[in-house]
Amino acid sequence: MARYIGPKSRIARKFGEAIFGPDKVLSKRNFPPGQHGVNKRKKTSEYGAQLNEKQKAKYTYGVLERQFRILFEEASRSKGVTGEVLLQLLESRLDNIVFRLGIARSRAAARQIVSHCHITVDGKVVNIPSYSVKPGQIVAVREKSKSLEVIADNLAGFNHAKYPWLEWDNASMAGKYSYVPERADIPENIKEQSIVELYSKQ
Repeated sequence: MARYIGPKSRIARKFGEAIFGPDKVLSKRNFPPGQHGVNKRKKTSEYGAQLNEKQKAKYTYGVLERQFRILFEEASRSKGVTGEVLLQLLESRLDNIVFRLGIARSRAAARQIVSHCHITVDGKVVNIPSYSVKPGQIVAVREKSKSLEVIADNLAGFNHAKYPWLEWDNASMAGKYSYVPERADIPENIKEQSIVELYSKQ
């Protein structure tokens, strides 16, 4: 499966949530896409609901099926609650942290910024969006890239206090991943236990 590059509003309408951020189309047409979408939503089976949660998580974080399964297997081997650890692993991805720091306005834009070598981790350029950032590491805008208008515009007025596990230094355009967030701190509306139950059936 290739990464989805189609209309994001269509996916948001499928789940009935603005999973990619504020969505004008969803606010006006809060029903599934397609000619029958305006009709009342059908009751979803337990398996269907679990599958929807997995798909929602994948679309939200921009992760492909193989990547997602690898992360799940890593979470299942770790100490702690598997579903919570899975979300923590997703939150620790470099592209997600670049997004959370306000350097990019979306995770898709964050992946592009990382891929184009605009980001450093502990002073070294990292161009792998899936790179797993560890607590204590510093994620910063590369010196050559600090003058980029798109990055400056993204950071202007961004509320860095939204995510307490990230510390931002505006002068150096760098953020520290202070600690792994607890589930209650992660704002995404994902029922991670449903994903665990889905994989347990496979």
